[in-house]
Amino acid sequence: MILQWVAQIVSAVAVVGFLIFFANNVLQAAHARGLDLGYGFVGQAAGFPLGESLIEYDPAHSFGYAFLVGILNTLKVALVSIVLATLLGILAALARLSTNWLVSKIASVYIELIRNIPLLVQLFFWYFAVFLQLPSVQESFELPGPIYLSQRGLYMVWARPTSTFWAWLIFLGVAVVLSGALHQILFRYQIRTGRTTYPVATALVVLIGLPLAGWFLVGGTPLAKTVPELGKFNFSGGLRLTPEFAALLAGLVIYTGAFTAEVVRAGILAVNRGQFEAARALGLSPGQVLRLVVFPQALRVIIPPLISQYLNLTKNSSLAVLIGYPDLFFVGRTIINQAGRAVPVFGLIMASYLVMSLTTSVIMNIYNRRVRLVER
Repeated sequence: MILQWVAQIVSAVAVVGFLIFFANNVLQAAHARGLDLGYGFVGQAAGFPLGESLIEYDPAHSFGYAFLVGILNTLKVALVSIVLATLLGILAALARLSTNWLVSKIASVYIELIRNIPLLVQLFFWYFAVFLQLPSVQESFELPGPIYLSQRGLYMVWARPTSTFWAWLIFLGVAVVLSGALHQILFRYQIRTGRTTYPVATALVVLIGLPLAGWFLVGGTPLAKTVPELGKFNFSGGLRLTPEFAALLAGLVIYTGAFTAEVVRAGILAVNRGQFEAARALGLSPGQVLRLVVFPQALRVIIPPLISQYLNLTKNSSLAVLIGYPDLFFVGRTIINQAGRAVPVFGLIMASYLVMSLTTSVIMNIYNRRVRLVER
């Protein structure tokens, strides 16, 4: 026991000593070359445009503001990709497990093909071979909606927030919290007493009814419809997805979805076959068997490797720099070229990715602890 403590203390001292030695050498080398490792430059004007931003941005904004735009762009593509890749992975896994020969083989080909082609190659394919080959704006494909698809990106009908949106958002937030709390309270009461309390129906009524009531109580329409209209050179109005964002989203979703499918398939196969047979013997439909019996048990196997897939997706989004999407790494590299502060900026980039990864890991681990099997 004493030797273990001594070994741990010696290891910790060695690691701390190495970090101090490394940091001291970096500082000395920077001082010798006249490099400034401070972050005073973040308040200076950026001076470069960005093709896409979730918040209002122009070159007069500071380097720090531009870096924030890059973080938000990364979060946008990562969060949307995680949701879509999860849905695609579940569908592909169920398709591969299907008893229909054709459906199973199509899913198998998709999974094996996509997993063995590098993501960078797939991003180049989606950007250069698909989205940049679409027709010009004047000859856009028109889909129901209306949705317009061209080299400039995808334009669709969208809802624009009005002056009463933030007041209505309070109703929506209260509805989400209240419906979740009611579901838990009624569900636990039902388990404890055996009385039917309809937790799901009650939660849905609150979740839909409260925002609906708020829609009429705030004194105006919180969201206004905006439709894309073709002008002389481009569309105006509606929601625009740039070719860069669309290519990155397609690449990340399809690539990660293939890996997610194998994770989900492994989790389903890990459930004892007797659980399927018992559920069917009780008269449950195949959909109910999956939703009520199989998936709750499979999640204990699925969640840990799924965390790794989400972390990989977030980090893989840095490949966006190669197709021109202004994500965190793209903006950071541009700041380095403009300000000439490589070490501080790379420090910010690494810290940002670390925080995003740790946050994702913490959230998923909390959920994992809620669904894992508790042995007594």
